[in-house]
Amino acid sequence: MRFDPGPAPRPAPRRARGGLLAVALLVCLATAVFAIGVGAVRIPPAQVLAGLFGWEDALLSDAMRTVVWTVRLPRVLQGLLAGAVLATAGVLLQALFRNPLADPALIGVSAGAALGAVTVIVLGATWLAGLARLLDVWTLPTAAFAGALTTASVVFALARRDGLLDPGTMLLCGIAINALTGAGIGLLTYLATDEQLRNLTFWSLGSLGAATWGSLSGITPAVLLIVVAVPWLMRPLNALLLGESEALHLGVPVERLKRWVVVLAAAGAGAVVAVCGVIGFIGLIAPHAARLLAGPDHRVVLPLSALIGATLLTAGDLVARTAVRPAELPIGILTALLGAPFFLWLLRGRAREAA
Repeated sequence: MRFDPGPAPRPAPRRARGGLLAVALLVCLATAVFAIGVGAVRIPPAQVLAGLFGWEDALLSDAMRTVVWTVRLPRVLQGLLAGAVLATAGVLLQALFRNPLADPALIGVSAGAALGAVTVIVLGATWLAGLARLLDVWTLPTAAFAGALTTASVVFALARRDGLLDPGTMLLCGIAINALTGAGIGLLTYLATDEQLRNLTFWSLGSLGAATWGSLSGITPAVLLIVVAVPWLMRPLNALLLGESEALHLGVPVERLKRWVVVLAAAGAGAVVAVCGVIGFIGLIAPHAARLLAGPDHRVVLPLSALIGATLLTAGDLVARTAVRPAELPIGILTALLGAPFFLWLLRGRAREAA
């Protein structure tokens, strides 16, 4: 089964693309400032900016500064980085598979990262004690990255048929890997202690509630890797949209490009899962929205998707921590509630095109 991508949307003019990115950046920053100010203690946006930039403001108390810098700013920054990374990983995987339905969660990459992280959480003090001592604070991110890289490589290998990637096989592989990793996580959960179970419950549903300045170090290396590597991949990814043989004729090293895409997507998904838990569908919604707004050019789609993903996850976390106060709704549940209908809508659109 192969999906017909249909006619590509026309790219927007360069000036319009620049304006679109500027608007997306402003919306992202405004969402971040608003999210910092909303909570049990409400802080107006002007006072949030005063706290961030150290402006003298008689209305901003020391307690409010502490709330801004110690509690809310690390959480908002983690949401911005995680959303941007998930959206970028979604764009990369969709370009690799040449299918807009690819997503780190749907094809099993996030599940593989989850299995790696759960293995460390449950077995880190016993069977993997030596590895935990060697890697120290990087044990969980490394295990999540290894799990994500393994599952991405397996899906990529199994989805190839006669040298081409088959989208139907890709989605079926994702279903199978999600089921297999789910079984592995279930077995490890059965073996976990009560304390480990509490950690797993919080972590498996996805949350930004444990964000600190220290936890940001778990996702920062993946962000830096993506920021450095992605600008070099924009034009090759545009060529890959034409097909592998056409990209080769244009001088693109296709196999090396594929390896880089798999590594970057796995690093991004693994880092987010290690720090925030499993958060799905951001890597599906943000790239699709970016293509609807700007067309298929990856020079625009990649930064625009990152901004949309950052905004979506930050706004979603704001809803998750305020909708059921004083309790907190796991962000993974909220993104699934919003993303699953969106995915079904995409499938319905594909079915109509096929008909």
